[in-house]
Amino acid sequence: MTYQVAIVDDAEINLVLFQALIKRMGDCESITFSDALQGLEWAKQHDFDLLICDYMMPGLDGIEFIAKLRAMPDKQNLPILMITANDQKQIRYRALDAGATDFLTKPVDKVEFMARANNMLQLGANRKALADRAAWLAEEVKKATAEIVRRERETVIRLSKAAEYRDPETGAHILRMAHYSELIARALQLPKAEQELLLEAAPMHDIGKVGIADHILLKPGRLTPEEFEVMKQHAAFGYEILKGSESRVLQAGAEIARDHHEKYDGTGYPHGLAGDAIPIFSRIVAVADVFDALTSERPYKKAWSLERASEHIKASSGTHFDPQCVDAFFGNWEAVLEIRHRYQDE
Repeated sequence: MTYQVAIVDDAEINLVLFQALIKRMGDCESITFSDALQGLEWAKQHDFDLLICDYMMPGLDGIEFIAKLRAMPDKQNLPILMITANDQKQIRYRALDAGATDFLTKPVDKVEFMARANNMLQLGANRKALADRAAWLAEEVKKATAEIVRRERETVIRLSKAAEYRDPETGAHILRMAHYSELIARALQLPKAEQELLLEAAPMHDIGKVGIADHILLKPGRLTPEEFEVMKQHAAFGYEILKGSESRVLQAGAEIARDHHEKYDGTGYPHGLAGDAIPIFSRIVAVADVFDALTSERPYKKAWSLERASEHIKASSGTHFDPQCVDAFFGNWEAVLEIRHRYQDE
């Protein structure tokens, strides 16, 4: 490794001396500036490992030079060796405040100069190595986290598909309603992380249907009141399956599974929650789920037209559905149609 050293001093004899000493250290290259402003302009555009700077310079003294250099975002940790006179203790205090790392006093001792310069180069190299190591570790953690999220997402999708084998709903329905839900959350300006969480958790809304008997779940006609009471249990079943997990996705899925059949006016199930007492994710999923269910064909019904389904959702705003969620959904109608087209039933 070859170190790059910048030397700024208005005295030519000092520049020659310091440059010669830096060369004797080995594995070091130096560049000199007798004009502080020129040196500062060069420093803005180049990377280097050590700055050696005199205090007494015309135009821009050493303290001003160091302060301006430290203001640059990539020069915060650069080692800076400042040259001062023996009787300039107050100057050294000010230089420390400005960001100087170490000092040498005039007349400069050659052995001390080389030792301090070498120590500061090693210090800078070690700091850079630690920073690179930290950046590498951060990237590895990011990759590992992304892999965990990917596996968790795959688990959620596979878990959601378990209900499909016992329910005439399709995988495309799960994708459509999840993306409708994300669309509504985005329109409501929920935080980005919440939008992504809802997209991942929404597919689990009906996982509790695995606990419903086939003769009720797969019945081609309308359910009797008694059968409907049994069907309603899928909300509680879904919550019981998903609750208690340390995963934020499964926690959100449990809440959605339990509450997505609650109605804004309090007439829903399982607990008759009303208004804002219904969690926002469940209020969002209610709109997305019902709209897609209405516009999808099932063995026991024909698909409704978009116009008829839209009229029904809008007419139920404030009773079944949260008006804000309804407005957010239909306020982004082109995006709704794009999702519907992208995730068509096979």
